[in-house]
Amino acid sequence: MPEHGGPGFAVALERLVGLHGDTIAAVIVEPVACSTGALVPPKGYMERLRSICDKHGILLIFDEVITGFGRLGTPFASQYFGVAPDIFTTAKGITNGAVPLGAVFMKGAIHDALMTGPEPMIELFHGYTYSGHPVACAAGLATLDIYERENLLTRGAGLEQQWADALHSLRDCPNVVDIRNVGLIGAVELAPRGSGAGSRAYEAMVGLFEAGVLMRYTGDTLAMSPPLVLESEHIERIVGTTRKVLDGLS
Repeated sequence: MPEHGGPGFAVALERLVGLHGDTIAAVIVEPVACSTGALVPPKGYMERLRSICDKHGILLIFDEVITGFGRLGTPFASQYFGVAPDIFTTAKGITNGAVPLGAVFMKGAIHDALMTGPEPMIELFHGYTYSGHPVACAAGLATLDIYERENLLTRGAGLEQQWADALHSLRDCPNVVDIRNVGLIGAVELAPRGSGAGSRAYEAMVGLFEAGVLMRYTGDTLAMSPPLVLESEHIERIVGTTRKVLDGLS
């Protein structure tokens, strides 16, 4: 798909609607496809999805497990891109990863529809063994208090340009084929080796870990999502260490 699946995916969605009509209930997307290497949507892509879903009565659902709670310099990616989903899911940042917890947000009309039904029926019937666990909820409430007190949900906006400039300074490193960023998300994609995809990024990840920088890799992409308390010196250390490691890779 062109442009990291942007317009191509929207065209594919229109084609699916043509094939299946009103049997499509929802479209679920990550606003930024982080687990596949921080694929940033092209300009206008989110608006196109919203328009297609509105036209055909399809629910638009955002997976904000990674992009939510300040990762893009706004509380949620829907605010960064200016496109409101019908439903969005969250986790991780809701407790700062300290205790497992997830939450689902939905528009009032959807909530109201789910709450209306026969008197003896349970509304929004679902449940898990550990739903509403008091320890997880306490961690979530404490995390939200810290986010508010330290303005962490919007702090990334003031660092986005510095983060982008630092990441793109790596473009002249050996084997770098692409650099992507949005908010406090970044990715450095490396050319695959002839022996197989993934080995170069894995070696870089090991080298970074040994140098004191923990970084995730997926395929041949180094994926970065630094903490919201990031300072300028941390950016310099992350990027400086990455440069040294990349310069030493074959």
